[in-house]
Parts: sequence; C-alpha cells; structure tokens
Amino acid sequence: MPRTYEPITTQTLGSNQATITLSAIPQTYTDLIIVANGASTSGGSMIAKFNSDSGTNFSTTYMYGDGSSAVAGNNANRTGIDGPRNGIGSQGGGVMQVNNYSNTTTHKTMISGQFGQDQIAWFSVGVWRNTAAITTISFTDESSGSFTTGFTITLYGIKAA
Repeated sequence: MPRTYEPITTQTLGSNQATITLSAIPQTYTDLIIVANGASTSGGSMIAKFNSDSGTNFSTTYMYGDGSSAVAGNNANRTGIDGPRNGIGSQGGGVMQVNNYSNTTTHKTMISGQFGQDQIAWFSVGVWRNTAAITTISFTDESSGSFTTGFTITLYGIKAA
C-alpha cells in the first residue's frame, strides 16, 4: 500500500510564542493534516487563520463533553477557526485536517479533534469563506496566551490515492 501522509515540516518551540506560523505550504497535496502537542500559558483553544486573513470570514461549529455533560454551539463570523485546546502546564493538543486546501473553487473546511486535555472530548468543524488556495496557516491561543517551550506542531500532506 502506498504511503499517503507525507511530512512537510515540524516546529518545536525553543521559547514561548504567541503565534505559530506554517508558511510556504506546497500545493501538491489534496489535504493537510496538522498534529499539535503541547501546552499554552492560558489553556485556550488554538485558533487557525489562513493566508493572514484578518476579516470575519471564519465560522466554527463545535461539540464537547466530559462524560457527565455535553455542550454544542457555534462561533460565526470570527477571525479564525476554533481548533483543539491546549493544556495549562500539561500536554494537550489535537489533530486538524484541512480539506481541499489547494482547490481554488471551494471554501475551505477544517475538522479538528482534541486529545489528552482536561478529560474533555472535543470535535469541531470550521469553514473559511474564501476560495483562495491556502499557502500559510497561523495559530494563536484564543485566550491571548502563548504556546510554551517544547510545543510541537507537525504538518503533513495527503496525496491523492
């Protein structure tokens, strides 16, 4: 069976950073997978922004639960897509998939799930209402915290089978 996930880049932070940017993303894959693992100073969700778009062109629908309660909702007309949460002083993170990122005729979607943080299961799907090919993805912490030393983020490309 052919290998379909190809590593593109990995960043491991040597010091706290407010923003992590994945740039010069090649346009040779069908989808992207982003694996994030680490902590932040606030424990907020990772907010993904594509191509430095600062407009309110992003929306997210989410659901999460902790085994005894569940919450669902949406964040419309925001400046980024809500991704997985980070731990405060402990490992957190998740996996995000950006579909059809290089297609220039469709809006872009990102699906994310969370692991290892606060005993919470988190799932979200977001949309960027733009048809441009994604060449840069930046992440910030929704609570204005910083990603801490040792935070690791890896970008993979998925080849068409």
